[in-house]
Amino acid sequence: MRIVIGQGSCGIAAGAEKIRKALTEQSIGCDISITGCIGMCWLEPIVDIYDDDNALTRLVRVSENDAQAVAEYVETGDKSKVEKLIVTDEDSQFLSKQTRIALRNCGIINPELIEEYTEKGGYTALKKALGMTPEEVIEIIKTSGLAGRGGAGFPTWFKWNAARQSAGEEKYLICNADEGDPGAFMDRAVIESDPHNLIEGMLIGAYAIGAKHAVVYVRAEYPLAIKRLKNAIRQATENGVIGEDIFGSGFSCDFTIKAGAGAFVCGEETALIESLEGHRGMPRLKPPFPAQSGFWRKPSNINNVETFANVAWIINNGGEAFAAMGTEGSKGTKVFAVTGKVKRSGLVEIPMGKTLRDVIFDIGGGMKTDKPFKAVQMGGPSGGCIPASLIDTVIDYKALGATGAIMGSGGMVVMDESTCMVGMAKFFLDFTAKESCGKCIHCRIGTKRMLEMLERITKGEGREGDIELLEELCYSIKDGALCGLGQTAPNPVLTTIKYFRNEYEAHIKDKKCPAGECSDLIEYKIAADKCRGCTLCARNCPVGAIGGTVKQPHVIDTTKCIKCGKCYTVCKFGAVVKE
Repeated sequence: MRIVIGQGSCGIAAGAEKIRKALTEQSIGCDISITGCIGMCWLEPIVDIYDDDNALTRLVRVSENDAQAVAEYVETGDKSKVEKLIVTDEDSQFLSKQTRIALRNCGIINPELIEEYTEKGGYTALKKALGMTPEEVIEIIKTSGLAGRGGAGFPTWFKWNAARQSAGEEKYLICNADEGDPGAFMDRAVIESDPHNLIEGMLIGAYAIGAKHAVVYVRAEYPLAIKRLKNAIRQATENGVIGEDIFGSGFSCDFTIKAGAGAFVCGEETALIESLEGHRGMPRLKPPFPAQSGFWRKPSNINNVETFANVAWIINNGGEAFAAMGTEGSKGTKVFAVTGKVKRSGLVEIPMGKTLRDVIFDIGGGMKTDKPFKAVQMGGPSGGCIPASLIDTVIDYKALGATGAIMGSGGMVVMDESTCMVGMAKFFLDFTAKESCGKCIHCRIGTKRMLEMLERITKGEGREGDIELLEELCYSIKDGALCGLGQTAPNPVLTTIKYFRNEYEAHIKDKKCPAGECSDLIEYKIAADKCRGCTLCARNCPVGAIGGTVKQPHVIDTTKCIKCGKCYTVCKFGAVVKE
C-alpha cells in the first residue's frame, strides 16, 4: 500500500502537514507521499490510500488524532476504524461529474517529483511539438479554439501568431500568474499541484513564437506555488527539458520567476510588463501591443496559467479533440473556483456549455444553508452578479456577457438570501478603488466617488437620484478608463442595479436592508412571547446591552447595542429578531 496526503495550500491550512508527521511517527511499512489539491477543498485534509492493485480508498476531514486508525487500516485492511472518514458516494460525484484537462494531474501526482509527471506522459507533447514547425504548432492551437482563460477570451493562436511574425531575434513568453480576484485560486492550485504541466505548456508556446526566454509572473502571496515552481524548474533543467538544445532539437529556452507585490492591476498585461521591468505597475497605452513591443520593448506574448495548462493536452490529443468540447464560440473546458454559500466549495473543471445550475447544484451540491439561492458573482471585481432567475444560463463567453457579467478568470461566489446585493457591490468597489493604479482620472476618482455613494446608501443616508447618478458614473468610467480594471470596475454595480434595483430603493427610501446585512440599518429586538429568560443572550453580549431576570423576557438597550449579532446567533428559541 501507499499513502498520499493532499498538501495544496488548502490541505496544509486544514492540518495536512500535522497528519503527515503523525502518520510518519506510526512507522507504517509503506510509502507516505504528498500531492497537490484535488479540488475537494471542503473535505480537507484528504488522505488517499492505494492498495497493491492501485485501488483507491479516500479518507476525508482527517485529523492527526486519526493517525493510529489509519495505520491499523493500512496494516490489517480492516476499514471499521476509518469507516467514518471514507468519502461518501455523494461527495465523490463532485469529481465524477467533471471533465479535467488543465487539472488532470492535480491531486494525483507528487508535484515535487518530475518522475511522476513523466510517468503520466509529461513532456511527450513538448517532444512532439519540437518535431513540428512553429507554424504547425500554432495551427493545432488554432484548430482547438483555445481562448485566453484569464478573462478576455482572446484567441490564443492569434496572440502566438502575432508574436511569431514580429521582427526581432529576442522575444519573451510570459505567464501571468498574478491571480488577484477575491475567491479565485485556480492558478495557484495548478502551480502548486502540477508545475511541470505549466512549464511544458510554456515551452511549447515559447517554441511556437520563437522565444528563448520564459518568465512566470506570480504574486508573492503564493509562497508554496513559488517554492514548487522553483523546484520544478530546477528538475526540468537537470533533465535537459529547460536550457540549451532541448531534446537535441536546437531550440533553447531559459526560465525566470518574478514575484509580484500583489497589485491587482498587474493582471493587466502591460501593467505586468511595467512591473517586470522594475517600474510601478501601471498600464501602457495600446497600440503598440505586447506582440510588437512588450517586455524591454521586445515582442512578447502573455497568457495565464490555465491557458498554458491546456496546451500539452491539446498537442498530444489534437486540436479537434479539444474543439469537440464546449460551444460554437467557446471551446474546451473551463476551471472555476466555487466558493460562498455552496455545500461543495472547491475547484471545478467542466466543458463550456454546461449551465450555472449544473455547477452550483449538480456538482456543488446546492446551498449549504436552508436559505434559497439568490445570485452568483462571476468574474470577480471585473464581473457581475447573475440572479437566480438566470440560473440556467449557459457557461460560455457570449451567454455570460449577455447577462452583464463576464467569464473572468473563473471566480464563482455563490450567494443566498442573506446576502445584501448593495453590500456586495460595495465590497467589490472598495476592492477596485483601492487597487486602482491611479494613472487615469476616470478610474482613480470615479471608483472613489461610486464607493462613497454606496457607503452612504448602506448607512441609510442614500438620497433620491443616487441610483441614476451611480449608473451615469458607471458608464463614464467604462468609457474613459485606460485599462480593463477601470473599464470593468462598474460591472458589479450595474448588474446589481439591473437585477436587484428594489434592494437599492429599499435602502434609500425605506432605510431598510432587505437581507438584514447592513448593520447601520438593522435593529435587534427580543420578542417577549418567545423569550424564555435563559440569559444566554445577556451572557454573550460583549457590551452588556441586554437586561432582564432569569425566566423573564429580556430587553435590548438599543443605545448600547453595537449590532454585532451575537445575541441573534446564540439564541436557541428564535426570540431575537432583526428588523
